[in-house]
Amino acid sequence: MKYLTEITVDVPLAEFIKKFDNPENMKLWQKDLLSVEHLSGIPGKEGAQMELRYKMGKREVIMVETILKRNLPHEFHGTYDAKGVHNIQKNYFKPLGENSTKWISESEFHFSGFFMKMMAFLMPGAFKKQTLKFMKDFKNFAEGNPSS
Repeated sequence: MKYLTEITVDVPLAEFIKKFDNPENMKLWQKDLLSVEHLSGIPGKEGAQMELRYKMGKREVIMVETILKRNLPHEFHGTYDAKGVHNIQKNYFKPLGENSTKWISESEFHFSGFFMKMMAFLMPGAFKKQTLKFMKDFKNFAEGNPSS
């Protein structure tokens, strides 16, 4: 499954990247995030891995992020692996004038296991909805509206 999402964030590109590229900020805009733990490589560099723990409903989801490409301020690509799911995320950042940034996200999901394949088949929109939620939550955080 592949899809594209985009959002405009009303902050300059440099400020956007400063907030986006700080792992300490993740808990401020990813409400379901429980913890972040560095696993390997040089933090923030290509090849680095970290474990992300989320509480999603009644389930705890453990995801491993691997940085594939870090060409900031223009792009950031990574994979996110959880039980039954492999997600390739390509993020592009473009200035829109002096005070806005367009964030374009390409998502590609591969599923294994009966449950995850059925969920993807029955509810494909749920994945795009979750991606948009993360992007909107970041927008609110970056623009100084964390409760929106």
